Amino acid sequence: MLNCDFFYKQLRKNGINFFAGVPDSLLQDICAYLTDHTNSETNVITANEGGAIGMALGHYLATGKPGLVYMQNSGQGNTVNPLMSLADQDIYSIPMVLLVGWRGEPGHKDEPQHIKQGKITLELFKTMGIPCMVLPETEKDSTDIITLLIKIAISEKKPVALVVRQGTFAPYRLKNKPKNDYPLAREEAIGCIASVLSEKDIVVSTTGKASRELYEFRDRYGMGHAQDFLTVGGMGHASQIALGIALVKKKRIVCCIDGDGAILMHLGGMTIIATQKPENFKHVLLNNGVHDSVGGQSTGGFQIDFCGIAKAIGYRKIFSATSREELDTLLPLFMEKKGPILLEIRISSGARNDLGRPKTTPAQNKRDFMEFLHD
Repeated sequence: MLNCDFFYKQLRKNGINFFAGVPDSLLQDICAYLTDHTNSETNVITANEGGAIGMALGHYLATGKPGLVYMQNSGQGNTVNPLMSLADQDIYSIPMVLLVGWRGEPGHKDEPQHIKQGKITLELFKTMGIPCMVLPETEKDSTDIITLLIKIAISEKKPVALVVRQGTFAPYRLKNKPKNDYPLAREEAIGCIASVLSEKDIVVSTTGKASRELYEFRDRYGMGHAQDFLTVGGMGHASQIALGIALVKKKRIVCCIDGDGAILMHLGGMTIIATQKPENFKHVLLNNGVHDSVGGQSTGGFQIDFCGIAKAIGYRKIFSATSREELDTLLPLFMEKKGPILLEIRISSGARNDLGRPKTTPAQNKRDFMEFLHD
C-alpha cells in the first residue's frame, strides 16, 4: 500500500500543488489527506468532475503549472466534453493529471452500476488520446510512474491519467470533519417520508446510501420495492428521472429523494423542474453537508441556501426541517400542497455499519417499477 503522505510529497516534488475534484470511495484516504493538509484554495471539492477539469485548466492558465483532478471512473463522462473540447492538444493543449478510482475493475467484484464503466475505463482514456497508467502500490514503482506521467503532461502539454485500484492507498482517516450537530439521521428521515406516501405514489431515490436505506426500510416492513426507482448510478440525475415520470403520470405523486452532493452536481436540473411546474412533483433534499458514501468530505451544503434557490427559480412551496418534530409537523403540508415543492431536511452524517445493499438487480428493479407505473 502507498502511504498518502508519500504520494502527496511525490506530487509536490513534481510541481503539482493544486487539487480539485469529487471524492471517491477508492480515493477516500488520499482525499481525506488532502483535506487535512491543504487549504480551501489549493484543494477544491467541486460540484462535478467537469467543473474540476475547468478549475485545473484555469489554474494552468494563471500559473503555468498543471493541477490534479481526482474522481471516480464513473465521473469520466462528466469530463469528456471539457477534456476533448478545451484541454486537448488540438485546442488549448492543457497539461493536468487525472487521479481516477477504478470501480468495477474486470476480475474484481463490484456493484452492478460500476461493471460497464470498469470495463471501458482504460479504453476510454486511450480513445481520448490521454496517456494512462495504473498507480503501483510500491514506493519505488509509483515514484517512477508519477514522475514519468507528469513529465509527459508538461512536455507534451496534455492531460494524463493515474488509475487507482482498490486498496492502493494505506488507510487515512479524515481529521478535519465538517461540523454537524443536527439530530435527525438520514435513515430516520427516509422512514418518515416513506411512511406518509401512499401505495400509489412513485419514488425516485438518489445514488448512494439514501437508496440503500430506502430499500432496507421497505424490507423491514415487508412493503415491497416496486414503487421505488433506485438511481444506483448517474449521480445528480435522480431529479430529472423523477421529472420525466411526473410529466407523464400527472395524476400520481412523484417524490424525489435527493442529496446535497447530488443536487449540486447538476444544480441546473432544479431550474427545469421549476419551469415545467409539475403539480405532482415532491422534491426532498436530505442535506448532511458531506459526501457521506465516499469519506465524509464537505459538499458545502450547509453554506448554501437551497430553499432560497428553490424560491428564486420558481418552486411553488419550500419547507425546511432540522428535527423529527419539525418533520412530523411539515410532512402533511408537504404532501397536501401542489408542486413543484421542496422540503430540505438537515440531517446528521454517517450511517449504520451493517447497512446492506439492494438484493434485487437493476434489471429487476426496472421491470417491477415499470409494471408499477403502468398499473
